Amino acid sequence: MRDIYASAAHSPKLDHRFGESAHWPRQLGRRTILLSAGAEPTFSPSKRFVLVGDCCFDRAVLLKKRPDAVELSDLAIVALLWEQWEAETLNLLAGQFAFVVWDQEQQTLWLGRDRVGAKTLYYTTAGTTHQIAPRLRSLNPFHAQELDATALRDYLCCAFVPGAQTLWRGVRELRPGSCLRLPDGEQRYWQPQEQIVQPDRSIDWHSGRVRSLLEELVQQALPTGEPVGAFLSGGIDSSCVTAIAARLHDRPVHTFSIHFGDRYPSEIEFANWVAAHCGTTHHVLEVSPQKIWQLLPETLAAMDDPVGEGLTVPNLLLGRSAKRFVNVVLNGEGGDPCFAGPKNKPMLLNSLYGSIAGEGDAIAAYLTSFQKCFVDLPRLLKPEVWSVVKDQPFVFAEDLQKPDTDFLNRLMLLNIEFKGADYILTKVNNLTMAAGLEARSPLFDPRMVELSLQIPTEFKLSGAQEKAVLKAAVADLLPDIIINRPKSGMVMSMQQWFLTH
Repeated sequence: MRDIYASAAHSPKLDHRFGESAHWPRQLGRRTILLSAGAEPTFSPSKRFVLVGDCCFDRAVLLKKRPDAVELSDLAIVALLWEQWEAETLNLLAGQFAFVVWDQEQQTLWLGRDRVGAKTLYYTTAGTTHQIAPRLRSLNPFHAQELDATALRDYLCCAFVPGAQTLWRGVRELRPGSCLRLPDGEQRYWQPQEQIVQPDRSIDWHSGRVRSLLEELVQQALPTGEPVGAFLSGGIDSSCVTAIAARLHDRPVHTFSIHFGDRYPSEIEFANWVAAHCGTTHHVLEVSPQKIWQLLPETLAAMDDPVGEGLTVPNLLLGRSAKRFVNVVLNGEGGDPCFAGPKNKPMLLNSLYGSIAGEGDAIAAYLTSFQKCFVDLPRLLKPEVWSVVKDQPFVFAEDLQKPDTDFLNRLMLLNIEFKGADYILTKVNNLTMAAGLEARSPLFDPRMVELSLQIPTEFKLSGAQEKAVLKAAVADLLPDIIINRPKSGMVMSMQQWFLTH
């Protein structure tokens, strides 16, 4: 599904002549048109439901419901299930998806998105007309080119646009775990929440559950009969996914790492150690600042929804390097949001000892912890803009202030729902897709998200040790220097590059 639009405006009768052009109109019933590039619609057996979308599922789960559908495509299986269960079908789907369903009998349009937001879906409404697309830029001809000032404020605070808003006024993003029935409204079919299980059991018991599920998810992510790739930073998240893939896969495992030359700090030696330990075919890519400037416009276009992070261009280059050897690439995304990475420590210290940067409320402390532009907003924005946006609520408020949820898990929920869908997965999936790859994130699978929220928080952040339960789960797979070293992250000397290149 490269470009999809749906319009609820009046239009001619259904044209069954599927043309050969890149963009073709389809009237679904009397009121809805779908336009798609390179994708034909899929019909349910009775022809009542028409689907267009992008799906990648765990087919074993679906085939338990319909074993007769083994020869069908993923979207065709959804069409079959939708005819039987309609919107309840969303509860049966395990995987990545964003699709549109037109009900020719009820004259209604459904939009569905996967639980964690691996795929994106945007829409805009003008009167009785709805335009829908998986890419934000595809909607540009159908809305006023006006910036949403509140979304701009939030982007400056976070370096991504959180929630259903976008930088374009009047253009919305369907939230993860949600379905939208037009013209009635949006509803959640899945939402992560704290549900602590067996709080009296040891960390070894909980880590055993993590290990068992992680092996299952990595196994499901491995392509059949072909090599697999893994992006490898040398941190615990990408390293444990790589180690399990190397154990389970019956084809070569290629690992891909980047660095920026000998002049700059690097974690490449840790990635090299993991690759040697796991016996992978390892590829190291050196990225120069000149290459970053050269590819920046192309990368921004591939990102679609902007993310203000220096590693976007290197991620695209890494994907292109991987495409020479594999079609599917694994990554370690999800370890920090699900298992309490180090960036939560400032917020926890603030909750214990007082305010950050003199701000006394939780929202101000949370936004300051991003270390972006929150404290500078009054100087960055024009006075007339600041006066409009300064009192607008932030989308984080409800989750951050939940009184019945442990404070660390409140941060986890924010990381999963906003950083995950609007930043992490948007970045990795859009850039790997631009490189012609399929990205798979076992640590960010909804089943791992649910399990992480069942674990007592003292086993995620244990004193000063972050991700303790995940480290315990994979301690036998990796060298101690990888398991227990502090996370430093990928360092890019952006300020120095701006001054010297």
